Amino acid sequence: MTYQNLTHFDNAGQAHMVDVGNKADSARTARAAGSIFMQPETLALIAGGSAKKGDVIGIARIAAIQASKRTGDLIPLCHPIALTRVTAEFAIDESNNAVHCEVTAECHGKTGVEMEALTAASIGLLTIYDMCKAVDRGMRIENIRLLEKKGGKSGHWLAEDKG
Repeated sequence: MTYQNLTHFDNAGQAHMVDVGNKADSARTARAAGSIFMQPETLALIAGGSAKKGDVIGIARIAAIQASKRTGDLIPLCHPIALTRVTAEFAIDESNNAVHCEVTAECHGKTGVEMEALTAASIGLLTIYDMCKAVDRGMRIENIRLLEKKGGKSGHWLAEDKG
């Protein structure tokens, strides 16, 4: 097996943190998304703001933002990043009994913010699960993915399929 294309491994296959010291600072943005599917009654609790634990979407938004700031602590080889902006938007989709989450993370630095956006989307959706599991343990979190990244040496990347 060759490790040439995997940046978190050296030539001997040993894991290491990528050296970004010589990289130029640049504006970097990443967008990530995911969805949680549930019973119609669970979605109605969320949409109506009547869930027993409170404002599910509001708390999920705060959890997502908080998670983005902790990504370097959660993912072993991620660099801690000084984020300049994080947004977490949630959309209720009654036709599919789902809540969709989209996160945008930004920084001005030496490494990208893809992992921060993906972590935030994941934790935002997990927070919805946690807050509603008492009424619906069968919720499904699906399709967590990177939608777009901008900045750095590799430039702009946009997912071909956003769904």
